[in-house]
Amino acid sequence: QVRLVESGGRWVQAGGSLTLSCVSSGRVFSTNAMGWFRQAPGKERSFVAALSWNGRSTDYANSVKGRFTISRDHAKNTDTVTLRMIDLEPEDTAVYYCAARWGSGVPSTRADDYRYWGQGTQVTVSS
Repeated sequence: QVRLVESGGRWVQAGGSLTLSCVSSGRVFSTNAMGWFRQAPGKERSFVAALSWNGRSTDYANSVKGRFTISRDHAKNTDTVTLRMIDLEPEDTAVYYCAARWGSGVPSTRADDYRYWGQGTQVTVSS
């Protein structure tokens, strides 16, 4: 069974920082792109950040550029994707989802390009 499990979401004050982690199991994603999306209340799921299979190519939503950093680490039979977030704003409040492509190492901003999804972790930023 393929699983992506996110952790690290919590309440934080504006200007604070958080690090989200996503750990995979059941399938190796070392040759596939992975990313983060988020969904705020009443809004559609939107792209946050993604990186290539080797971590050398990254892409970010304009709203998070300069504040969020995505990275990945591959160990035996598992991959960990990390989203480091600083200078958080109330507008960053959302459920954050980890996602993995299958069959492509190229990062994508389109949710439809990702085959596997985690259950999400809640990030709440108060003003």
